[in-house]
Amino acid sequence: MTQHNEESIEAHESHHHIVSPRVYLTIVLALLVGTAVTVWVSFIDLGEWHITQGLTLFWNPVVALAIAASKMILVVLFFMHVKYSTKLTMLTVGAGLFTFLVLVGMTLSDYFTRAWGRW
Repeated sequence: MTQHNEESIEAHESHHHIVSPRVYLTIVLALLVGTAVTVWVSFIDLGEWHITQGLTLFWNPVVALAIAASKMILVVLFFMHVKYSTKLTMLTVGAGLFTFLVLVGMTLSDYFTRAWGRW
């Protein structure tokens, strides 16, 4: 290896972002508050929305999934250090999330378009 390559590798490896314990405590408290809100909302009937005949949206799972998604974002960004990572790491996480959403969307489209009770 040349001298220039060794210096650039050492400079790259020594560049790490240091996160203060205060940030970690704030995120842990936010996660605990999110868990408490999820438990609190589970005891409240938020009602339902009749979209069409035979298709009803219940609000409790929607709110619970929204809270879970926000908690997931906090964990991925701060505990997995994606917020301070390279753009390639962010692209990889985004691609994984996109693939997950495509698979869920395809599963739900299959589920909602079945002829339930028509056979």
